[in-house]
Amino acid sequence: MTTYTTAPPRFSGRQRLILLVLLGAGFMMSVDFSILNVALPEVGAGVGLGLTGLPWITSAYALPAAGFTLLFGRLADLFGRRRLFLSGVVLLTGASMLGGFAFTPEMLLTARVLQGFATAMAIPAALSLLTTTFTEGATRDRVLGLNGALLSGGFTIGALVGGTLVSLLSWRAAFFINVPVALVILLLTPFLIGESRLPDRVRPDLPGAVSVTGGLLAVIYAVIEKNVPSAVVGALLLAAFWMIELRSPAPLVPVRILKRPTVKWGNYAGFVVFTMETAMIFLMTLYLQKVLGFSPLTTGLIFGIPGLASVAAGVIAGRFIGRFGSRRVLAAGLSVQGLATLPLVFLGTDPMALAVVVPALFIGFFGHVTCIVAYTVTGTSGLPDEEQGLATGLTSMTQQVALTVGIPILGSVAATRSVELDGIHLGLSVNVAVTLVSVVLIWFGLRPRGERGEAAVTVPVPKEAGREPAASSD
Repeated sequence: MTTYTTAPPRFSGRQRLILLVLLGAGFMMSVDFSILNVALPEVGAGVGLGLTGLPWITSAYALPAAGFTLLFGRLADLFGRRRLFLSGVVLLTGASMLGGFAFTPEMLLTARVLQGFATAMAIPAALSLLTTTFTEGATRDRVLGLNGALLSGGFTIGALVGGTLVSLLSWRAAFFINVPVALVILLLTPFLIGESRLPDRVRPDLPGAVSVTGGLLAVIYAVIEKNVPSAVVGALLLAAFWMIELRSPAPLVPVRILKRPTVKWGNYAGFVVFTMETAMIFLMTLYLQKVLGFSPLTTGLIFGIPGLASVAAGVIAGRFIGRFGSRRVLAAGLSVQGLATLPLVFLGTDPMALAVVVPALFIGFFGHVTCIVAYTVTGTSGLPDEEQGLATGLTSMTQQVALTVGIPILGSVAATRSVELDGIHLGLSVNVAVTLVSVVLIWFGLRPRGERGEAAVTVPVPKEAGREPAASSD
């Protein structure tokens, strides 16, 4: 794969405003994922939801956000990306108002479900608007780097802001904070972003849509609730989806795209990146609070300070990709994420362990965000504009599913040990092993054709302004 040395791309004033709108929307929705997590007891008490029902405040959001993202990403291609993006932001505004005024568990959980649907609509549409607005290459790499930084930063800031809002105001403020941001996005978007070009003939693949959405929902529910029948139903529906796509004249997800190494291995990498990092944060939260006895606020600060590394990684990851290629950067970033977790496996009960925890988190977050950018670039590269909604729908679905299932999977692994610290060590050990084995699989899966023993094909690549061919290649 030919790579390029790049001069840092410059954005026009209009492009900066487009970035403000689209990246701002993604940041707001990543904050939404975590903002209520630190305030679950207060939220439950505020609407009369019992302790056993608290996990559903998170799951009610996560299920539609993960299960419908692929469908909405493809619908954005077919019916207009700007239209679907704006619809998602409108729905988020209404859902946030409903959540802020909720006084019963039913109202609260309905609001969270609607927020999940809004995320499934807006995130892939926003990402596909980014990938079609900014040219593939150095410019797009930089944009996706900023997106990765804000995405990761949103999860951290959501936890910190959630705790602050609850302490100073009320848990209801965690819902209302979305409304003014969403209104600004709704006002600016029609003036900045044009509608995507629609295909001449629109033929939605309804059987494919029903089977893949139902299959994803069933599998995710099975992981969250450890429900075997649901897992079987989900597997059967996903198998049916594959057969439908092979025979459909207008498939929701053309199988030829799923077979592309960049799509297949890029999304596998994204699944590992988010599953393992989300589970690591969960296990380390248990360690800091249950083993070392720190408060939730102190725990948030311990994660927040290293989280600054995510901003730096997002800014420079695009340049790394331009110089070394997405395959090398993806493998290197995932290696850093896994190796930074390794020292955490050996932590004990001494509070001086923070001398290991903070640097390890700092380095690991840097690798993590570098991976986010690299897997997004990998999974969306080389596809025409009319399929960018599908490509970004796949990468967004991968992210949402991984965020949802990471904690239940490795949390169950940790629960197999009777001693809490032993369970945390086991969960982190599995985390490291899965991550490093995946580095090898991804490295070989993304090999250029010539390295696989196939005839190499040279594709002319048009030069972009500020880009000169470099001697290195993947």
